[in-house]
Amino acid sequence: MQMPQPNASVIALKDQLAARLRSVMPADAVITDIAETRAYECDGLSAYRCPPLLAVLPASTQEVSDILRICHDMGVPVVPRGSGTSLAGGAMPTADSVILGVARLNAVLETDYADRIIRVQTGRTNLSVTGAVEAEGFFYAPDPSSQLACAIAGNIAMNSGGAHCLKYGVTTNNLLGVTMVMMDGTVVEIGGGHLDAPGLDLLGVICGSEGQLGVVTEATLRILHKPEGARPMLIGFDSNAVAGACVSDIIKAGVLPVAIEFMDRPCIVACEAFAKAGYPDCEALLIIEVEGSDAEIDHQLALIGEIAARHNPVEVREARDADQAARIWLGRKSAFGAMGQINDYMCLDGTIPVTELPHVLDRIRQMSAEYGLDVANVFHAGDGNMHPLILYNANLPGDLERCEEFGAAILKLCVEVGGCLTGEHGVGIEKRDLMHVQFNAADLDAQMAVKDVFDPGWLLNPAKVFPLDASESHRAA
Repeated sequence: MQMPQPNASVIALKDQLAARLRSVMPADAVITDIAETRAYECDGLSAYRCPPLLAVLPASTQEVSDILRICHDMGVPVVPRGSGTSLAGGAMPTADSVILGVARLNAVLETDYADRIIRVQTGRTNLSVTGAVEAEGFFYAPDPSSQLACAIAGNIAMNSGGAHCLKYGVTTNNLLGVTMVMMDGTVVEIGGGHLDAPGLDLLGVICGSEGQLGVVTEATLRILHKPEGARPMLIGFDSNAVAGACVSDIIKAGVLPVAIEFMDRPCIVACEAFAKAGYPDCEALLIIEVEGSDAEIDHQLALIGEIAARHNPVEVREARDADQAARIWLGRKSAFGAMGQINDYMCLDGTIPVTELPHVLDRIRQMSAEYGLDVANVFHAGDGNMHPLILYNANLPGDLERCEEFGAAILKLCVEVGGCLTGEHGVGIEKRDLMHVQFNAADLDAQMAVKDVFDPGWLLNPAKVFPLDASESHRAA
């Protein structure tokens, strides 16, 4: 993975920079010791690492503003970091950059149940947002697999979704407003407390911008009433392609489950060993959840069962109580941790039209044999957001490079069939050099022109999203 050469003149400013930062925030919030900064050398894409120049942990929007103003004045790049769960290298620093972690920005600032909103600092974890409102019968809908740890800041940066995005949408559908600090320290309010905020939809530009435009410190989120009831169904199949065809038929029939999750045999076996969820012995399984009254749930699951029956499932299991429902979801929510105990892996994030699932799954199987690397598939099948896990051995010379080539081939396939490079993990460094596959030069220039407006010096989150050759040409023009 190519990264730009660090700026030696910036690195030489480390002591002066640390002193200026400690003048505007507590000394222990500025981390300079190399042993301590190594905690921030990578995110969830741990194959690539680089310790930052230093790390700062602000506790308020004002401190974030002071940090960015100082770094802007000194020409020091800044890499925003939520909880470090990004799987695309979106929070990996460079040797001449400052990590700005938002973990201490974790307060609930306001709840308004009448208007169904909650305002939080963005270091707060995803699941704890629901935890703050569930006693009143509300929840926050986006639910990434890392929801126990991932921060709202990262969810906004990557426009994260989760298992239930089929019905409730992703972060952008549940984000109403933000407080954002620009690179020069200017604090701006974008959006508001309701869906129809006045002015241009700048919120849509910010959500999914991967820390390229500013640091979001506060967010106003939409909260929803908990559904009357919910029930998952587990369906096993004798092949990936058949399971994919079943998903396509469910969507074509106009049935709208709250979630459709896919797991193949390697993932099923790993999750069963890890979580003891009681999954069947099959080549692929779907977890399909529906919501509503008991009558509505029974009706929807009956329709899904009829569609599944046309594909000769090896097992159909409907949860009959909360314990059974929890066990069905236990394995799926444990998938990435379970696979991590077995192999090093690279998790991809391509998105495809649902009708292309059978074809793409078959091609991934063929490519697995061609590259000599195993793949485990676990993903949000309802919206075609695929998460193939390419298994490799980091200690085997050449294995990582082969994994990268295989991953690039899968993502190119996603684009070829009408999909895109990323659904919710972001581009980061992982897919940066594949942006040419998705976008032509004019497309990339238009996107980089937006960054020019928000961050003219290109100091925020360097070497991410935009191909290095394209960004160098754009800035030189």
